[in-house]
Amino acid sequence: MRTARNRRDAASMRIPASVPRTAPATVPASAQVSATETAALAASRAGVRIQPAEDLATLRLVSRFLADVWQTPASRSPLPPDVLRAFVHAGGAVHYARDEDGITAASALIFGPPASSAVYSTIAATRTSGHGVGFALKQAQRAWALDRGATTMVWTFDPLVSRNAHFNLGKLGATAVEYTVDFYGRIDDGVNTDDETDRLTAVWPLAEPPPGPRADFGSAELDPRPAPDGEPFTARDETGHWCRVPLDIVALRRQDQPLAAEWRAAVRDALLPVFDAGFTATGFSRSGWYHLTRKDPS
Repeated sequence: MRTARNRRDAASMRIPASVPRTAPATVPASAQVSATETAALAASRAGVRIQPAEDLATLRLVSRFLADVWQTPASRSPLPPDVLRAFVHAGGAVHYARDEDGITAASALIFGPPASSAVYSTIAATRTSGHGVGFALKQAQRAWALDRGATTMVWTFDPLVSRNAHFNLGKLGATAVEYTVDFYGRIDDGVNTDDETDRLTAVWPLAEPPPGPRADFGSAELDPRPAPDGEPFTARDETGHWCRVPLDIVALRRQDQPLAAEWRAAVRDALLPVFDAGFTATGFSRSGWYHLTRKDPS
């Protein structure tokens, strides 16, 4: 069975309040050119070709690929072919990456409310991690969106999946702006394994330059309350709050579902009040800690 680096993103059309509701006049041409070049370079480095899927035959292959990643029957794919077809027909995009072994990554996005100038990434998945394919796929989405006047991309991800948190916040430079409890309700697939589906909403400014180095967990004051594994869990320093999550929650769900459920409850209890107090997740350390800082008052 193939291993997967994956992100399941919400199909809701609600755009967070932090995303500007007034559309900018135009996307700078320099930003469009830069995004296109970045996407092409990322695909070349990953050794894949990324292109839009538009015909029904290709969309069926993409749907089967998504079912494989989420370990469901093809008849219960996270996004069936007819839904993908509707996305494309409505002006959205389905991208897929291919190498000599076939489809290795896929994504889909749709436009949000017109005044938001935002696109909503409904799903993104790669067959394996650590080869740059996920980054290349996201850059292809970014270039496509900027070319059509969008300046922000929004999606959701599971706060317990550390590899996705590091990718979204640390590598792409997105910010998690809100925490929602049990976003989808229970999902019985090979990734979520009937766990509650708490989600963070990520917001990625597409026309801004890549982020510089972000703060890493160092000498923060540790809270005495331990994590479910008995190790340090939360901390504070002058920059804000820190919260640690397990390194591989997907494997933990298979091995010890009660412990995985403890992690869900603990992280929820730790993060919800911090988001409610006006903080956002602006970084994620390689050691598995979220960094939450105050929203920019401007």
